[in-house]
Amino acid sequence: MLTPRQVFLQHVAQTSTAPLLIEIERAEGVYMYGPEGRRYLDLISGISVSSLGHSHPRIVKAVQDQAAKYMHLMVYGEFVASPQTAFAKALTDILPASLDSVYFTNSGAEAVEGAMKLAKRHTSRTQFVHFKNSYHGSTQGALSLIGDEYFKRAFRPLLPDVLELQYGHMDDLQQISSHTAAVVIDPVQAESGVTIPSAAYMQALRQRCAETGALLIVDEIQTAFGRCGSMFTFEQYGIIPDILLLAKAFGGGMPLGAFIADRRIMHDLTDNPVLGHITTFGGHPVSCAAGLAALQVLQDEKLIDDVERKGQLFESKLKHPLIRSVHRKGLMMALEFDSFEQNKKIIDTCIASGVLTDWFLFAPQSMRIGPPLIITDAEIDFACSVILNAIAQC
Repeated sequence: MLTPRQVFLQHVAQTSTAPLLIEIERAEGVYMYGPEGRRYLDLISGISVSSLGHSHPRIVKAVQDQAAKYMHLMVYGEFVASPQTAFAKALTDILPASLDSVYFTNSGAEAVEGAMKLAKRHTSRTQFVHFKNSYHGSTQGALSLIGDEYFKRAFRPLLPDVLELQYGHMDDLQQISSHTAAVVIDPVQAESGVTIPSAAYMQALRQRCAETGALLIVDEIQTAFGRCGSMFTFEQYGIIPDILLLAKAFGGGMPLGAFIADRRIMHDLTDNPVLGHITTFGGHPVSCAAGLAALQVLQDEKLIDDVERKGQLFESKLKHPLIRSVHRKGLMMALEFDSFEQNKKIIDTCIASGVLTDWFLFAPQSMRIGPPLIITDAEIDFACSVILNAIAQC
């Protein structure tokens, strides 16, 4: 009989030549457990998905309760499903008034694709502006916006009329023009190793989009719901996007994404053609029930209030001569080392010692730290001691 690892390698599509091959049987809180109870402290939250930890009891109950009522009903957009409407109302209650229409999707990449279609339809323009070292997903449209040629070259031709700018460079903003349908930007660029723009830059970008009639699409797929110290990171810059993208922590651990805009803009997908954008499983009732429960936990337990303090605690403890720099926004953090090879050795040693961490797509020399927001001070102490010991060993 084949082992689970053998089945994984033979029958599950592989996206890497060197998968971690860590077996997980269950997960709870900030920990994941392998066979025979081996425990791993999760410092990456499934890449910002499990922000409330694993198997939060209120989210599990919401999933169970909704699954017992009904799951899939019909193609998106025809039935009034109470989990969708309740979650949409809860979201729009905490967003600016102009972000009052929610299109639920299955994932972040689908949110990007829907937002791109909406921008083209609303502006009757074709150009999209994105930024070097940006990452917005792997589907064809989203892939066109990735700011790294290594990931694109094997799949060209991609979308035409795409312009790449330097992230954070004021002078580049003048290239946004009356030809631009939309600018797609991360409020913190995670995959470049947590690159943080200035408020002045984000405000200048907002102003340039307003001047040219281009829509501003803010990708908060990794940064929203407290990860960077506020419910939505765009709030910290004093701007409001035309379209907001959400996913990852949005679903409370279930597959869920969304693009959110003004109802007057979103209406452009309603007619000419009818069904201008459609998805079979977008806004699945069970996923929406989980997402709503996660939002309520985040609010009720006031977890965001402690994010910055916990981030500072990590930063204060992670001091070592081999750490070249630290980049951090809330509980999104990157430790930069000399090379990917050095970083990978440290990561592997951490995993062997029971702490799961990772690297960044466009900053492979940097270690990713993005734990569940519920992590305690004692767990931070333990994680930091393991990381420092791993650095010393490597």
